[in-house]
Amino acid sequence: MTGINSKTIPVQGCTVHYLEAGPAGGRDVVLLHGMKFQAATWQELGTLDRLAAAGFHGVALDMPGFGESPACALPDDEVLAGVITGLGLERPILVGPSMGGRIALEFALDHPDVAGGLVLVGAVGVEENRDRLARIKLPTLIVWGGEDAVSPIANSDILATEIAGARKMVIDGAPHPCYLDKPDIWHTALVDFLSSLR
Repeated sequence: MTGINSKTIPVQGCTVHYLEAGPAGGRDVVLLHGMKFQAATWQELGTLDRLAAAGFHGVALDMPGFGESPACALPDDEVLAGVITGLGLERPILVGPSMGGRIALEFALDHPDVAGGLVLVGAVGVEENRDRLARIKLPTLIVWGGEDAVSPIANSDILATEIAGARKMVIDGAPHPCYLDKPDIWHTALVDFLSSLR
């Protein structure tokens, strides 16, 4: 097991809890979460351990109102920007499943020079941002469950078509939280993608 540290950071009057693992000099990876999940999900699944073992610096956030972060009125993109700046993260790769995928996607659109890459897993909010997707010029991995009943698999096609150079992987038979259903497939795909960006 890797050392995983539980910490908080103030962001414009909000307190944001996060879990951190991996070498400080490793490539920064920010893990967001879905509506029913939290930072601890990435610890329980073993994702933080896998990232740390591969030499990456993983930071799993509890967005305000989730996990151990109290609710606050700050918009999600300002929370994320504040954490990235406050922790001194350098062009982090944003990993976002479902609701976290929407946050990551919209952050990359609104802050094109801050993120260094995207991993979108069954992301929601694709249709709403469809007209802007072609602006994304970041290395992008799209992961979808073949049986996703929340964010239709057609959304993965939209992302793959609109984001130049995006890679897409469908996990056959997996539901919306496909990373939870097939963690071995998920971890291999994630680490392979991140390693290709070095």
